[in-house]
Amino acid sequence: MKSKSNKITAKLPKHLQSFVIPQPYEEYTAQNQAVWRYVMRKNVKYLSKVAHKSYLDGLEKAGISIDVIPRMQGMNRILKKLGWSAVSVDGFIPPNAFMEFQAYNTLVIAADIRTIDHLEYTPAPDIIHEAAGHAPIIANAEYAEYLRRFGEIGSKAISSSKDYELYEAIRHLSILKENPNISKKDIAKADKKVAEVTESMTELSEMAKIRNLHWWTVEYGLIGTLQKPKIYGAGLLSSIGESKWCMSKKVKKTPYSIVAAATNFDITKPQPHLFVTPNFAHLSFVLEEFANKMALRKGGLNGVKQLIGSKNLGTIELSTGIQISGVFSRVIDNGSLKIAYIQTTGATALAYKNQELIGHGKEYHSEGFGSAVGKLKGINIAIEDMSPTDLDAYGIFEGKKVKLNFEGGIQVNGEIITGKRNLQGKIILISFKNCTVTYHDEILFKPEWGIYDMAVGKEVVSAYSGVSDPENFGLTFDPPKEKTHKISYSLKDKQLHGLYNEVRKIRENKSINNYILEEIFNTLKSDFHTDWLLPLEIAELVNGQSSQLEKEVRNYLEILAKNKEISHLIKDGLSMIIVK
Repeated sequence: MKSKSNKITAKLPKHLQSFVIPQPYEEYTAQNQAVWRYVMRKNVKYLSKVAHKSYLDGLEKAGISIDVIPRMQGMNRILKKLGWSAVSVDGFIPPNAFMEFQAYNTLVIAADIRTIDHLEYTPAPDIIHEAAGHAPIIANAEYAEYLRRFGEIGSKAISSSKDYELYEAIRHLSILKENPNISKKDIAKADKKVAEVTESMTELSEMAKIRNLHWWTVEYGLIGTLQKPKIYGAGLLSSIGESKWCMSKKVKKTPYSIVAAATNFDITKPQPHLFVTPNFAHLSFVLEEFANKMALRKGGLNGVKQLIGSKNLGTIELSTGIQISGVFSRVIDNGSLKIAYIQTTGATALAYKNQELIGHGKEYHSEGFGSAVGKLKGINIAIEDMSPTDLDAYGIFEGKKVKLNFEGGIQVNGEIITGKRNLQGKIILISFKNCTVTYHDEILFKPEWGIYDMAVGKEVVSAYSGVSDPENFGLTFDPPKEKTHKISYSLKDKQLHGLYNEVRKIRENKSINNYILEEIFNTLKSDFHTDWLLPLEIAELVNGQSSQLEKEVRNYLEILAKNKEISHLIKDGLSMIIVK
């Protein structure tokens, strides 16, 4: 498994590799396998009627077995034919990272599987949701391209500091909810924290908006007509409860549009409202409409302010193509919403076309970077557009002492050492010695600080999350500090899992032994009288025998079905047994 995993991760950027974990396949219990089998059989039976036509065909194309939890290496052998791959991760990972995996045609598969108590729905990502929900639909080429493109755009969305806080709160809640040993008090406390952070988010960030788009399409999307929609969202495909609920008239259905970006959701509850896209092409149309509103494509003062508010690594690109990556701390505008000066704090790197400029990595600009932006006062032509004759006329050349007065009030006074040009011959960087940079009476740079490097550009054309050249920047993502809890099973739990394993072996070997099954059944009745899934599996094995054991198991299940919480699960399970 290691070698297979290494081949996949080797194709990913190093900063994403830290999230990848080996799939803990040997930790799946026989009860986990039974949960997978129940959900998949139920889904396939029901979803064949209500899911998009790509779903059933996609299960096979994505290497998803109905009877057995899939192994990553098996999935990858088959996904490779679709141009995709899959990696195993520990629960929720940060939204930017999740989407960047998609940009590299890689599905993120949460390693854990829901417990039997959350069989119909879990707020935590699990292998049923990821593998059985996301993977099959990528067999549709148009949807797969939408998913990849969404990853490219979504990973550049700028988050607010509150977004990170919300992510941590939701991850913590999801971890607690999937641990049967956690008290209701602790879960209620975590639930309250999510609600508090959500209420404190007065304005939606780009990341919050694109996360909404992701939710209402990739996770909870419907396709077709409002009257007879089909399911394609992974959250619905993997939830046997919500896949039925969403088809009812109780759920409001609205045509999918960019309005979805401003529509929030509650991850802990069934959705009372869903969006319906007429086709997969429309998803890409709305995505492009949203992308055109992002700082990624608009840049400007608002884009830089968003980066400052994020308090995280971001990149701006000037009109010459030079890129500045770091933590942005300040922007000065000229009073008419145009940027006059930008400032980063801490390690910063300069790049062009996503390639770091030689000598301008974060080691060189370790204490931050600042630069004037805009045109010179009283000169119609911007520095970047000046011809050699123009530059000579305005005294902008090597060895010349100059005083550059910018429209925004920034003054750069120093001796030009050298400059760098882009592929079109435009100057993108000018370096000065003995340089003083001021804004009115404020000193922004002093000669004793060393060489002053000024990025050249009349405007900021793009601003986005992350860095332009992750590898040279040495970008790293720390895996979440709080790990998904490994459930501590009691001796009695392990005994029950052992019974599940015996029944599983009997089914796989296709050698029905009523004597052993009767022993297991009697043990269930005496020691595990709340378990309902294993009696269902026994009922399936002895179905059609007209034996005493078959009658007893059926009667026992009818008694268990008097419990309203599991009654529908038992009845649905019985309906899946083929009558012989």
